[in-house]
Amino acid sequence: MAPQRVLVVDDEAKIRMVVRGYLEADGFTVTEAADGPSGLRAAMDDTPDLVVLDVMLPGLDGFEVLRMLRETSDVPVILLTARVEEIDRVVGFTAGGDDYVTKPFSARELALRARAILRRATANSSAAEADGGTLRFDGLLIDPDRRVVVVDGDHHVELTALDFDILLALAQAPGHVYTRRQLLERVWGYDFFGDERVVDVHIRTIRRELGDDAAQPRFIGTVRNVGYRLVARPVRP
Repeated sequence: MAPQRVLVVDDEAKIRMVVRGYLEADGFTVTEAADGPSGLRAAMDDTPDLVVLDVMLPGLDGFEVLRMLRETSDVPVILLTARVEEIDRVVGFTAGGDDYVTKPFSARELALRARAILRRATANSSAAEADGGTLRFDGLLIDPDRRVVVVDGDHHVELTALDFDILLALAQAPGHVYTRRQLLERVWGYDFFGDERVVDVHIRTIRRELGDDAAQPRFIGTVRNVGYRLVARPVRP
């Protein structure tokens, strides 16, 4: 099997060198870009398996690169940033990021996160292919094989790969209450390193795309101090 390919986009040459060294030692093939426009071109033209993307980039910042990349690609993205505010994490995950690492960081931990994300992406893809059957609920259709979501029969909903996986996990056990940790283990993998509150950010995004209301949910309900569940009633084909 060919080595998995990682694109590292950062304007600091020293950071690129250190990250590249750890990733290559872990068996990855690594390419680099030093600014937003060249990073976006490399991500779109070279189709890497994973992108490590700095937020503070010249030309285009990392958030903008990610938004533009998500228009055509579901490649997993780890965001790097020296900023620690909660709003930055929200913006990053809402734009379609898969993980978020704050500088200064351990390059070894970054390599472990990269491996975990790629392992999760492969496992979820295989699970979706194996599951196959379309899931139908009142007002909601989910096709795991084609990764399609339709609301009210005609509104096709565009979800990132990670958001789709979260919705699918909830839909495969309707009514079952998942804690944040259980969703992290189910969707991200047991070796997820980040903050459990990332689940809340993704749930908000999924609800927005589905046109769901947290106060009076049609699809995703909140169980206070516990987690989330799919509340829509299953419909037989």
